[in-house]
Amino acid sequence: MAKRDFYEVLGLGKNASDDEIKKAYRKLAMKYHPDRNPDNKAAEEKFKEVKEAYEMLSDPQKREAYDRYGHAGVDPNMGGGGAGAGGFADAFGDIFGDIFGGGRRGGGPQVYRGADLRYNLEITLEQAANGYETTIQVPSWDECDTCHGSGAKPGTSPVTCTTCGGHGQVRVQQGFFAIQQTCPKCHGTGKIIPEPCTSCSGVGRIKRKKTLEVKVPAGIDDGMRIRSSGNGEPGVNGGPPGDLYVEIHIKQHQVFQREGDDLHCEIPISFATAALGGDVEVPTLSGKASFTIPEGTQSGKTFRLRGKGVKGVRSGYAGDLFCHVVIETPVRLTERQKDLLREFEQLTVEGGSKHNPQSNSWMDKVKKFFE
Repeated sequence: MAKRDFYEVLGLGKNASDDEIKKAYRKLAMKYHPDRNPDNKAAEEKFKEVKEAYEMLSDPQKREAYDRYGHAGVDPNMGGGGAGAGGFADAFGDIFGDIFGGGRRGGGPQVYRGADLRYNLEITLEQAANGYETTIQVPSWDECDTCHGSGAKPGTSPVTCTTCGGHGQVRVQQGFFAIQQTCPKCHGTGKIIPEPCTSCSGVGRIKRKKTLEVKVPAGIDDGMRIRSSGNGEPGVNGGPPGDLYVEIHIKQHQVFQREGDDLHCEIPISFATAALGGDVEVPTLSGKASFTIPEGTQSGKTFRLRGKGVKGVRSGYAGDLFCHVVIETPVRLTERQKDLLREFEQLTVEGGSKHNPQSNSWMDKVKKFFE
């Protein structure tokens, strides 16, 4: 039987906000939760359907994939311990914890998805623009070599918890509700370890470093994340592992400032070049480029070199390079140079607005202000 549309399951349109999705889920999950509908298979199936829809649409990345490709664009094994009521505690504890105590129906220990991890990766602008491959080390858990994952001292074994009978949960009566909660003695595992392994302290796992390859796509921007599925913290009681998110941070560049797929840089030119014009050579991420400075160029003038920016990771089109002209005032002049400048200044003053249109326009505005 084909799956129903996730938006239809929650009774929402595709433009629904995150808050509307959460409210719709909360209402339906409360209605169909197994603790409120004991031995009602139809309600249990409805709850599973609502839970799966919420898991996909409440995650921005999963929702984007679903909006673009439908059910084929999302991984049904991601995000928790299955679609049944067994994954209730970790997926919905924030909403129903006060009412249902974070418990679940069923006969086995609670299963939890592992936590997601974040790794900050710093790269250069050139690496971001051209793509980059590297290796990183992240924390990982391996089976304990001493107890082989049992958590018990060699020669001993875990025993069934006498408080919950191995179910990992206990039933507590609160008013009209019979609520199942995590067993306080075995903490949901259903087992007690009388003699813990001295190597792993009864955990059954040892923390080590894991080396992973990371492929940074060309055009990635600062703050974007790369997901490595299944490389987060391991799940509890056989639950699926979380994901690893590699967050990209681009180092400050000596020449360029990036804005989206565009690049900006300041180009200092001499007073003579600004006045007389000339060709200037500028760096780009793909090599050198040149353009012509026209006569009479003013400081702050911007020149645009199309296609000399960064090729966008999503758009596939290259941005532009904006060169902002800065006229450099000469320093440490000789007396001869100073005399020539004084002579030049006198000649330009005599020429009036012919040579200094902006200055004369500004002076006219000042006169009108004081009048």
